[in-house]
Amino acid sequence: MSTSPTPLRAVVFDMDGLMLDTEPLYQAAWQRAAAILGYELDDEFYLTLIGTPTKDALKKVGAYFGPAFPLQRFTKLGADQWYRQVEEHGIDTKPGLLPLLDQLEAAAVPRAVATSSSAKQAAETLEASGLAGRFAHIVTSDQVARGKPAPDLYLEAARRLELPPTACIALEDSEAGVQSAHTAGMTVIMVPDLKKPSPQAESQAYKILSSLHQAAPLIADLLAH
Repeated sequence: MSTSPTPLRAVVFDMDGLMLDTEPLYQAAWQRAAAILGYELDDEFYLTLIGTPTKDALKKVGAYFGPAFPLQRFTKLGADQWYRQVEEHGIDTKPGLLPLLDQLEAAAVPRAVATSSSAKQAAETLEASGLAGRFAHIVTSDQVARGKPAPDLYLEAARRLELPPTACIALEDSEAGVQSAHTAGMTVIMVPDLKKPSPQAESQAYKILSSLHQAAPLIADLLAH
């Protein structure tokens, strides 16, 4: 896939799974919450939730377990278990993220976040990981009409950056995120996390890389042209 003919001038980051190693924490929290309620949330099903807004993921969980499943209690237990996971393990940044951010900051490249988390979740997560203040804009799922895989998050990020979407590079780890950014018109670099890229993601991504270390020189090259 080729890049946009529009000069690339900004970078928009996904958060969970791309910048932060939070997906295993979410998975452990939700599986523990389900177990407390007497249900098994298996790994295969959890992978289908990655990249979708929390409210949509919760609806999927409710549909998966059926009408008798206590979704409201699961939601509270899941949040409690998440905070416990963070307290016990902290939130690690993905390898290569901090040098990449330093590189972009040194070059005065505008940066934004487009995340399926809520504004509250995003603020808490970025603060806990030490990333608060490193982005000009944080766009969250509760600030747009539709979450990923719809393009709304990335379109809103471009609007706040005051750039056309075609002038932005998007960094994503999930299929839903790649589809969202691609549909918005951005040049998408995928760094998969827990789930291997699908054929659709492979066709929509400009490049698929194994780490953010690889992304740094590629982004520098794209921004230079």
